[in-house]
Amino acid sequence: MTAALETELNFDLLPASVIAFRDLAREFAQDIVAPKAIELDQQDADAFDWDVIAAGHDIGLTRALLPIEIGGLGVGVLGVAVAMEELAAACPGIALAFGATMLGQTPVLLSGDLKLQDQFLTQFTGEKAVLACNAVAEEDAGTDLVIPQHFADARMRTTLRREGDQYVLNGHKRFITNGAVASFATVYANLEDYPGATGLTCIVVPLDADGVRRGVVLDKMGYRACLGSEIWFDDVRLPAGNLIGGEAQGSAINIAQGNMARTTVAAVSTGIARHAFELARDWCGERLQGGKLLKDHQMTARRLADMKIDVEAARLMYLRSAVKVDSQLPAPEVEPAMAKLFADRVAIDTANTAVALMGSRGYMKEYGLEKVLRDAFGTRIFEGTPEALALGITDCLYRDDDDDF
Repeated sequence: MTAALETELNFDLLPASVIAFRDLAREFAQDIVAPKAIELDQQDADAFDWDVIAAGHDIGLTRALLPIEIGGLGVGVLGVAVAMEELAAACPGIALAFGATMLGQTPVLLSGDLKLQDQFLTQFTGEKAVLACNAVAEEDAGTDLVIPQHFADARMRTTLRREGDQYVLNGHKRFITNGAVASFATVYANLEDYPGATGLTCIVVPLDADGVRRGVVLDKMGYRACLGSEIWFDDVRLPAGNLIGGEAQGSAINIAQGNMARTTVAAVSTGIARHAFELARDWCGERLQGGKLLKDHQMTARRLADMKIDVEAARLMYLRSAVKVDSQLPAPEVEPAMAKLFADRVAIDTANTAVALMGSRGYMKEYGLEKVLRDAFGTRIFEGTPEALALGITDCLYRDDDDDF
């Protein structure tokens, strides 16, 4: 085997900057996040631990995706993804708080607008921890805003209209991660007089602006360490300069950010699956059943082997996807979709198998696996359901210009 081929096949050969960031994230996850994970999960729905967020900010989790030129770390989607796996293996809710911030930053990054970047992105390079959010979903418009073919039929209620040198924003967003605590939101609204979401447009909204109202924090099944909430916009007036990419250009931005984000969501699912596997592995290595350790029973051994293989395969898929996203413009569609679709299933299946192996202890809150199982279902929903991703993947099967697929 040639040295070049060895390098190509060895996915452990990450760039030094990515390895360093992964190791920082791992230490933060194990030393600060993991010991508090169950406590954070069992708090009231609207409780939020700014101390944990501040500690993550100190190691660069809020500026990881930002370019070095403006004070970011510039580790790319690859660096963010490996960090997200580490965080999710400790607490996916904390991973999502940082991931949602990066999602809110992404449209501003994609805009290429230096003035907008200086106004909104440099705040993440200061001493104080700041979070952002991305506001797409509504009460009656979720998956329809992920599938461009559905835009004409989307039941979108958030609207934007031009008045002189300002835009006026009205509407209601729901299920917005960090919405209750973010400094600003990148909001997707439909231009007035356009059907459905065909006039989809993205604009940056400071959440302390007049007319912005934060609604109730939603009581979620999992990911309880991060807050999902509603945001209301009542005649919010915004400078025309806050627009990202121009009028009716939100579709392209939404698709691009989705293709980027799915890679890191796949990494979160991988971290969840890894956590479930590790809990089951440790239990089966010490639990006696029928006179021998569980791991020595043939059926258990097969389950453990399948779990380990699935976790490794999910990691390889998101790593491959991350490399492609970092090296291609526009970001590819199919690799992130496949990585997320596969990893989301692996997270649920692995957590389910782990509960079966641990029996009653897997069902009890004090052992932590019950939380992992609840968290496993979250990533199946956001950034594209399995059905929406399957539509995109299948569409790529029939494209004449996709020779690599």
